Amino acid sequence: MSKVVGVMGGMGPAATVDFMSKVIALTPVEKDQDHIRMLVDNNPTVPDRQVAMASAGEDSGPVLVEMAVGLERAGADFLVMPCNTAHAWVDVIRDAVDIPLISIIDETVAACAGYDAVGLLSTSGCLKSHVYQEGLEAGGKKVVLPDDAEVAEIMDLVFRVKAGDLVDEVFRRMAAVANALARRGAEVVVAACTEIPLVLDEGIIDIPVIKSTDILAAATVARARRGKFDV
Repeated sequence: MSKVVGVMGGMGPAATVDFMSKVIALTPVEKDQDHIRMLVDNNPTVPDRQVAMASAGEDSGPVLVEMAVGLERAGADFLVMPCNTAHAWVDVIRDAVDIPLISIIDETVAACAGYDAVGLLSTSGCLKSHVYQEGLEAGGKKVVLPDDAEVAEIMDLVFRVKAGDLVDEVFRRMAAVANALARRGAEVVVAACTEIPLVLDEGIIDIPVIKSTDILAAATVARARRGKFDV
């Protein structure tokens, strides 16, 4: 029998639905009962992670902890959080519960093992937290970061995705930032924000893309279907 997944979602809602759809697509089934049970707290009221990381607004941590505790009480065997920036609070979340939380950061960093130079398409808050840079550099990777103008471009595009603005222009502009990282030496680019895979068309990108949402979904399926798992 599969383990029950607790999904800390709503950051944003479309990214959460995308994550869930990938879990469903990756699960080998013959009938409804073969699918993985997901308890989902789709909570768009989590204080803005970007603002919190800039120390300019309400701390996101207490709401994230409340979500994690609620999912544990509801019967989740482990937690996932399809939001990269929210992993800046992963330690306080883990301290608050007795069940594991699979880190989208750790899983995605592990997926970069075959590359020496990794480009990051990421939000300002996630970059400020250094969660990806520390993980990649610990593995001996060169990290190719967006410059200030590119970060501003990524933020504009991410907020357009959050608003449901999935037009061709957004796809083209996101691809342009990815290709700029490739020109500066990136061998692969990481879509290190769960909104980005919604508008990242690999057909017009010069290098491979590792989508953090895809990586977390695969790790979730593997963990849920495992008889025992590590804490």
